[in-house]
Amino acid sequence: MGFSPSFSCSAMGALILGCLLLQASNSNAQLRPDFYFGTCPFVFDIIGNIIVDELQTDPRIAASLLRLHFHDCFVRGCDASILLDNSTSFRTEKDAAPNANSARGFNVIDRMKVALERACPRTVSCADILTIASQISVLLSGGPWWPVPLGRRDSVEAFFALANTALPSPFFTLTQLKAAFADVGLNRTSDLVALSGGHTFGRAQCQFVTPRLYNFNGTNSPDPSLNPTYLVELRRLCPQNGNGTVLVNFDVVTPDAFDSQYYTNLRNGKGLIQSDQELFSTPGADTIPLVNLYSSNMSVFFQAFIDAMIRMGNLRPLTGTQGEIRQNCRVVNSRIRAVENDDGVVSSI
Repeated sequence: MGFSPSFSCSAMGALILGCLLLQASNSNAQLRPDFYFGTCPFVFDIIGNIIVDELQTDPRIAASLLRLHFHDCFVRGCDASILLDNSTSFRTEKDAAPNANSARGFNVIDRMKVALERACPRTVSCADILTIASQISVLLSGGPWWPVPLGRRDSVEAFFALANTALPSPFFTLTQLKAAFADVGLNRTSDLVALSGGHTFGRAQCQFVTPRLYNFNGTNSPDPSLNPTYLVELRRLCPQNGNGTVLVNFDVVTPDAFDSQYYTNLRNGKGLIQSDQELFSTPGADTIPLVNLYSSNMSVFFQAFIDAMIRMGNLRPLTGTQGEIRQNCRVVNSRIRAVENDDGVVSSI
């Protein structure tokens, strides 16, 4: 199922809520898929309708929202710390090298928060907005649905230094990738291979690709794992000393669809960034059988992705009285003046 402008998000919301009633008991004790049933029953519709609207003018936004959730969870857990702007108390994670001038979708999260504050004031956390938005983004792009465990609360601080070290680099070897995932508790090979499949849609900047094309590991030669035809195409898109912000599709075949083509690309030497191709081209790697399996069986990939997303979403959540429910995802509540204009929008100071 690909995105269509005629897709009924209300129908999707009803489907999701119905399924959640059946599966709520499958989550862990802290987070529950039915967390907002009584307090904000239209949360899926509100978030989904905004994504549908954004997709009409920005086909990248689904992948960008999934990436925001990933980059949030890898830094001290899924607590929406990535959404905080600079303050006198901390430096924003948006300035960290893995996020600066590449993480995007913050304005879309703002739209969701404003709409949810109107419908359900001080109820839905920014961390849960990110989680729901990533799931609906995958669904609207042709990927699977899953019961999203909810009930997270928001961090009151950001972690700039940790964002610089915890997030996997596009230049990582397989050993480095495994270490980065294990450091946050995602220590199964399937976690790494399935979550990497999020690169089945979206774009990357040439600056993260160019070293493979001209001077791989200081050899003054291209990465030998690159398909020769693909190398020629990438060099055309990303010339040496060219504009590093030019965008290239992760998946040359189905660039905006969430499917298993990513793994077929790896088998053909057409992984866009080094850390992706490492999953298949590292000799003797235990990731190779999974790449082959997910390439040949999309249903198996979808189930592995669901399992890994739920595991990632459960990384160190703030629950109960921990953290807070931010009224503005960019600002902690202590710095917000709760003054509402005629439209019910909270203004920050």
